[in-house]
Amino acid sequence: MAINLATKHQTTLDTAVRALHERTFFAHYPENPSPEIYGENADKEGREKYTSRLNNKFEELLQENPESWAGQEDSPYEQQSLGIKYPFFSPETLVNRAEEAFHQWRKVKPADRATILMETLERMKARFFEIAYATMHTTGQAYMMSFQASGPHAADRALEAIASGYEEQTRFPESTEWEKPMGKYNLKLNKSWKAVPKGVALVIGCSTFPTWNTVPGMYASLVTGNPVIIKPHPKAVLPIAIVVAEVQKVLAENGLNPNICQLAVDADDRLITKDLAENPKVKLIDYTGGTEFGNYIESLPGKTVFTEKAGVNSIILDSVDDLDKVAQNLAFSVSLYSGQMCTAPQNFFIPEKGIKVGGETVPYEEVVQKIADAVTGLVNNPKAGPHILGAIQNPATTERVKEAASIGGNAVLTTCDISNPMFANARTCSPVIYEVEAANKESYSRELFGPIMLVIKTKDTDQSIELASNMAREHGAISCGAYTTDPVVKEKIMDEMSLAGTPVSFNLTGGIFVNQNASFSDFHVTGGNPAGNASFTNPEFVIKRFTWVGFREPVVG
Repeated sequence: MAINLATKHQTTLDTAVRALHERTFFAHYPENPSPEIYGENADKEGREKYTSRLNNKFEELLQENPESWAGQEDSPYEQQSLGIKYPFFSPETLVNRAEEAFHQWRKVKPADRATILMETLERMKARFFEIAYATMHTTGQAYMMSFQASGPHAADRALEAIASGYEEQTRFPESTEWEKPMGKYNLKLNKSWKAVPKGVALVIGCSTFPTWNTVPGMYASLVTGNPVIIKPHPKAVLPIAIVVAEVQKVLAENGLNPNICQLAVDADDRLITKDLAENPKVKLIDYTGGTEFGNYIESLPGKTVFTEKAGVNSIILDSVDDLDKVAQNLAFSVSLYSGQMCTAPQNFFIPEKGIKVGGETVPYEEVVQKIADAVTGLVNNPKAGPHILGAIQNPATTERVKEAASIGGNAVLTTCDISNPMFANARTCSPVIYEVEAANKESYSRELFGPIMLVIKTKDTDQSIELASNMAREHGAISCGAYTTDPVVKEKIMDEMSLAGTPVSFNLTGGIFVNQNASFSDFHVTGGNPAGNASFTNPEFVIKRFTWVGFREPVVG
């Protein structure tokens, strides 16, 4: 390894490890895309670089001799093909190359692997704007979310995984002299330990957050010495392809096999995820996506698996200080990226007698209308609406919204028709709201991915808590929002939802929302309910990727 990388990155690495323990605010990569931070022409150059990719081959990867070229991406904003083709390799080729690279990468010391990987994040930083436009036109995220989520926030999550992996592999001494008093003499042994990586890793990406959800597992496996095959969703390849290209360049610059990190794309007529996942040489799998395929991944024998699947996220309304501020906060949460976030709220539990606002009780009907009005006001705001809603990634999501009436509830807000002034052909859809009875559990006990909000009228807050916690236990949940001014109620919510493995955000108003998770502070997904079996980034997320092996022999002389 080039010695300057250790000198260049060690201070940041130490700071990142400290941040893991302190859990206070830490962000190494600024989320503000200002010219002062990233350069006067960074945005323009990133947009031009993205545009130049359209209808061309992506030839940056250091993966030799592709068998063919393939690409299936469409822009949700323009509803036309990006025309980008990526090198296709058979699963057998990818796995064999990864296994060959494994035996070089596993012998690199953990500290050196960490600083090499940190250098790849610096190269990624130089391309944040290009990645932003790539994300925007593959996922439908609005520009600002595309920049922040796929750029700085993803890089910080990757740094978090690097720091955690580095810490866990350097927790114990490499060697020591062990001495045990035996009376007239002492037993002496030289002991040493190695953190031995498990082998070839596979990361299966999703279509909505192609870098943010991919890089934690990717970097957790890499820092622990495992070669990684990145298998993105066929509709969202470009953002992570750029990252993989930069990783390969840094590996090659440091005399390492670029196949330590490979991109795997589906052929136009052949999906390869199952072939890769079932290959006996693949030992580690990270997966983000739907529950059915996630359950299949978890069922594979002989694999160590980390999953994030679907969840049914709840809002519990009991009592508030300012209903208008709460309604505005919730309207933003359900509208952000048109509800296409794994943390977006879906089920809103409201007591039939209404909620306390200050010293008065506001009727249930008025609470529902307040929230509906806040949603309508937000999406119809020409300066805010399009930039919050973005576009719909998958046409199936739009169909799901249009079919939401089949749930059988009372319609509160039904039209999702809305236009984007910048993109006339954008696939858009604003939130719809339906009221359903608490007894009709079937209607609200599954994830309805997209901008769909269900209001469930309950007997009281106790029933709201019971239903929300049961939903999380039985069907999974990644987030929960709760509003109460009563400390006893708050304690009960914390207790019940913690047993359901679900984090709770209390009384959010203003500029912080239930959807958001902060690197180095919030654990994303707990692994404690059916929404997933892993968490970004707790120690288990990295220590299951390697094994401690010890060696000992008598001291001579």
